[in-house]
Amino acid sequence: MLFHGLEGSSASHYAQAFAHWARGHGWRFAVPHFRGCSGELNRAPRAYHSGDFEEIGWILRHLRSQHRGRIAAVGVSLGGNALLRWAEEAGESAAHTVGAVAAVSSPVDLAAGGHAIGSGFNRQVYTRMFLRTMKPKALAKLAQHPGLFDRDRLLAARTLYEFDNIFTAPLHGFRDTDDYWSRGSAKPHLHRIRIPALVLNARNDPFVPAHCLPRQRDVGPFVTLWQPPHGGHVGFPGGRWPGHVNTLPERVMGWIAKQF
Repeated sequence: MLFHGLEGSSASHYAQAFAHWARGHGWRFAVPHFRGCSGELNRAPRAYHSGDFEEIGWILRHLRSQHRGRIAAVGVSLGGNALLRWAEEAGESAAHTVGAVAAVSSPVDLAAGGHAIGSGFNRQVYTRMFLRTMKPKALAKLAQHPGLFDRDRLLAARTLYEFDNIFTAPLHGFRDTDDYWSRGSAKPHLHRIRIPALVLNARNDPFVPAHCLPRQRDVGPFVTLWQPPHGGHVGFPGGRWPGHVNTLPERVMGWIAKQF
């Protein structure tokens, strides 16, 4: 199972790459869409967020009830942080649901990642790109549930920090963005994981600064850190220019297959 990133879906390039790998190796493959990311607006007065381990847990338990074989879970970016938060909260009981997890290019320190994407070139390009889809979804949610948040404040938001302060944090039980980023980050709790877990981050990821990445002292014996110098954010291209995206699933799934 693959959990996608912020505003991602089963059509994202990394989801297609993992699907290609699964097809070629005889694995079943599923990509659940977070609320509002399937092309259809969910009905509840909530959306999804980087620390949504309860949602991850429900989805994994549902899959476990439908499938008797081995299950592995991969989370990309936002989905990876949420997946790690689930493994941390589940502790030893996680082994009853999945055999191994992997987080790819995940902002395990949400504050550091949030400030990185809200600064300089990232703010001018990627923040605008994300808000271009996130704001209309939030406004559609407001139409469903009038009074849910302040419309004018949301329209004025220019950073993900501001958007999270108005929409994401209060809708999901957090005091504000700082509280959300603090409680939602996987990094402080990595030592609590009790199933094999791969945490993969390129050190040149523009959204996840190298200085905030976990070190060996931050994790327990179940966590493998892989921090190559290059790869960007969910990139890791292989082959000659312009390259291909098959290297990522080959390496990640190669590691996962060894854990069973």
